[in-house]
Amino acid sequence: MISGLWNIRTARRIGGRCLLVVGLTALPAALAGAQGSAMGQDSVSAGTQPVTLAEAIRLAQQNSPQSIAALGSVESSNVAVRSAYGAFLPSISASFGAGRQFTGTGSLTRVNSAGETVTIAGDRWNYSNTLGFSAQLFNAANFPNLRAAKADVTAAKAAAVTESFATALSVEQQFYASLSALESEQAARAQLLQAQQGLDFSRRRVVAGAATASDSLTAVVQIANAQLALRLAQNQRRDANAALTRLVGSSIPISAALNDPAVIARDTIHIDSAAVVAQARLAPNIVQATAMLAAADERRKAAKAAYIPTISANYSRGGSGAGAYGLGNDPFVYSGQLNLSLSIPIFNGFAREGQVANANINKANAAATLRDAKLGAQQLSVQYLDALHLGQEQVIVQTASVAAATENLRVVQQRYNLGLSTIVDLLTAQTTLNQAQANLIAAHNTVRLAAAQIEALIGQPLSTVTTGSNGVTR
Repeated sequence: MISGLWNIRTARRIGGRCLLVVGLTALPAALAGAQGSAMGQDSVSAGTQPVTLAEAIRLAQQNSPQSIAALGSVESSNVAVRSAYGAFLPSISASFGAGRQFTGTGSLTRVNSAGETVTIAGDRWNYSNTLGFSAQLFNAANFPNLRAAKADVTAAKAAAVTESFATALSVEQQFYASLSALESEQAARAQLLQAQQGLDFSRRRVVAGAATASDSLTAVVQIANAQLALRLAQNQRRDANAALTRLVGSSIPISAALNDPAVIARDTIHIDSAAVVAQARLAPNIVQATAMLAAADERRKAAKAAYIPTISANYSRGGSGAGAYGLGNDPFVYSGQLNLSLSIPIFNGFAREGQVANANINKANAAATLRDAKLGAQQLSVQYLDALHLGQEQVIVQTASVAAATENLRVVQQRYNLGLSTIVDLLTAQTTLNQAQANLIAAHNTVRLAAAQIEALIGQPLSTVTTGSNGVTR
């Protein structure tokens, strides 16, 4: 390239048109090598496994650490419910023991059932067994604790749904980023082809003496800019593919599949705004916040139950003897014991008061969280719907703009070839087309992301709020 520029400067300095032609020939040849390197980067998807949007979301929801943790929280909450039920059931324990006690002379002594001390052989063992039962006959905290545990299950399930759609939203963002980069790459290739054609036309005009060398140099710069745009789009696509691979938890690199019907359908989707607003009021995060408020209220009741007496019962039965755990020819003499107790809390250093105060604070926080969740759902439903509708209008406008800019570039190109317009007019038309294509890509991305955000907000597939696509009911 440096050699080519030197040839141009030499041609301009000595006024030799032949050397100028050599210089303009060297420039595209030098850029062709760089272009070949850039085209080599088209292997962005080489070695990757294309996946559809639905498959990417399924894999991410299966492998995402957040989704796994959310499902684990559901299981933990179910275990807590079983534990809360267990508070109503008695505890059962059994114990078995064996021992030998030696005297100084090597013999064993023990007290029999009559209270007499007897001496037996030193190789005899003494065995014992006990079976015990204990239960709380009344504890005012058990019922609210059970209801709180059930509310925690509801909250955990709602949180799992929220996390599932949040994961889907993250996947869609990267999936659409990959597709947008691909569309930008295709636009950059078209831009590069047009710049190469412009260089060819300008070179012919310079040879014919109808244009100056600056026209060809400007065309060379356009080629370089197109190659940079192509490289940028390829880098963006590679980065998006890497992020998508991580999100889905794949062991092999993946990329967004082209012409995915689910993605194409989102570009022309029609959503019932009233249905979105109604579903937003029942969003999973609102269900979760409602359940958390209910759990906080039940735990407040459980904290207040510390002021109420509790009634407990214990029963145990056991025996001991020389026979092996009461089996054989030497059965044990068994005895049982039943105890009933009433515990009346009087004062425990203000521990109960502190628990009640903390429970009241937690309930107030949960109520504030629920209120904010409802207001947030209302705000986001309006925001996402506006973004969707605006994006759809932008798609229509920018599609027309691309068509108009393409036709304008064709006309200006022809006029430039005929010498009726300048290189500046050609560059302006090219820039206008590039901007229109970029705006169209951005508009498509806005529509797709807004649809994904609505789905994440309501925690429902878009089919529940879709009125039709291109006039067809979905």
